[in-house]
Amino acid sequence: MAARDGASAADRNVFDHLIEIGDINLKRGAIFGVTPEPLPHDFDFGCIEGMMLALAVGDALGNTTEGMLPAEGRRRHGEITDYLPNPYAGTRGVPSDDTQLAFWTLEQMIADGGLVPEHVAARFCQDTIFGIGRGVREFVRNYPSGLPWYQCGAKSAGNGALMRIAPALIPHLKPGTSELWSDAGLLAPITHRDSASMAACFSFVDVLWELLRAEPTPRREWWLETYVGVARELESGRSYRPRGGDHTGYQGPLWRFVEERVGAAFDAGLSVLDACNSWHSGAYLLERVPSVIYILMKHGHDIEEAIVRAVNDTKDNDTIAPIVGAAVGALHGRKAIPPR
Repeated sequence: MAARDGASAADRNVFDHLIEIGDINLKRGAIFGVTPEPLPHDFDFGCIEGMMLALAVGDALGNTTEGMLPAEGRRRHGEITDYLPNPYAGTRGVPSDDTQLAFWTLEQMIADGGLVPEHVAARFCQDTIFGIGRGVREFVRNYPSGLPWYQCGAKSAGNGALMRIAPALIPHLKPGTSELWSDAGLLAPITHRDSASMAACFSFVDVLWELLRAEPTPRREWWLETYVGVARELESGRSYRPRGGDHTGYQGPLWRFVEERVGAAFDAGLSVLDACNSWHSGAYLLERVPSVIYILMKHGHDIEEAIVRAVNDTKDNDTIAPIVGAAVGALHGRKAIPPR
């Protein structure tokens, strides 16, 4: 799948206009002018399969204990390394909204030959979303009202955009165009129009692109440095505060919280469980993003351990695990996913 002829420049104009009028709440960062380096001619597309499939694996492993504190999940099930029976679907290995929205995005882009954001927005409203989050629910409620698609999303620091952003890079794999960033910038705010949410999506797309070219596995500090390097330039002046945990005195941008608190936890040698407990690892970007980055710093070299730790050591595990899964799947490829 290649980006649509003549459409990418138009999308870039739409993206620039939405920033100008404030419907996309981002600062203009240097990354918008960066043309991603094309992937080599012998690129292993198994890494793209790995990215999408490991996202679904993390979702399906985590969703039966979603919202449980790690201690409660461990008390009930021990260490989760295989699919549990899903109480709603009555079978094992069932993914939820993270996988649905990511794959619906991919399917719609295939149908359109690239990103048409208004078509993706319509696609999200055509079928039942299993395990729908608050922000996506608000979008689905707003969409039939006649508002433009780019005004239907919630101004929420949830992660309903981050969990489905991975497919944004797929139309740009061969040409390596700077329109990757306008596509990410139009795809992210469909459901979540918060500044930190959109900045996190840009950072994660940049991380994924670099992972597809990474050999060997990046050094552990790379994950934190790469995320912060992009998000710092893009987040607006909005200030965020933790909802619980050990860092309730913090007030400021998401990127700074990640830089300071994740870096300190890593320097202290905390386990994933202890670090994620310290910032609470619930359904809020100030908890999810630190958890994702920390797990990747500790276990990004091992696809199974990274996903298993995300499932067992976090509260919002059915979203943290697929985001982690997309990253380690892009790095290690489909072949590294345990066949079971």
